[in-house]
Amino acid sequence: MEEKKHKVSRRQFLSYCLMGVGGFMAAGMISPMVRFALDPALEAGGESDFVQVTTLDDLTEEPQRFDFQVEVEDAWYTSDQPRSAWIYREGDEIVALSPTCTHLGCTVNWEGHDDHPNQFYCPCHHGRFEKDGVNIAGTPPTRPLDVYEVEVRDGSVYLGRPMQR
Repeated sequence: MEEKKHKVSRRQFLSYCLMGVGGFMAAGMISPMVRFALDPALEAGGESDFVQVTTLDDLTEEPQRFDFQVEVEDAWYTSDQPRSAWIYREGDEIVALSPTCTHLGCTVNWEGHDDHPNQFYCPCHHGRFEKDGVNIAGTPPTRPLDVYEVEVRDGSVYLGRPMQR
């Protein structure tokens, strides 16, 4: 059998070399971007991150502010960030409300204004919320305060993520 002679010109050889090097460079630049985009999706889904905030004995029927720390992972950087919640008992139920006003993100206070007792008050634009976090009609907020996921274990109150209502 006779083999066909295949001759590659210098121009073709350089073209193949440049395409190969260019392909490796493109793969080297694109692979971190793909990894960055897919890494959160490929990460194993863990438990919901509940943080111990207080004990059942500390709770009353009057909303109280409790401050706590949450570990936040941003890409590959992990940090502890301060959070707070207004927590109170409503019969056998425990209610934990976010202190962030749903209008523009200011911090609401329980009984924060003398003219509006037994309400959450936002000093930025005079937003008001009922004790259960429902926004009062005619004030700037258009939706209720967010509610934290609540778990009770061994007499301690644990909070998860805030949920929009």
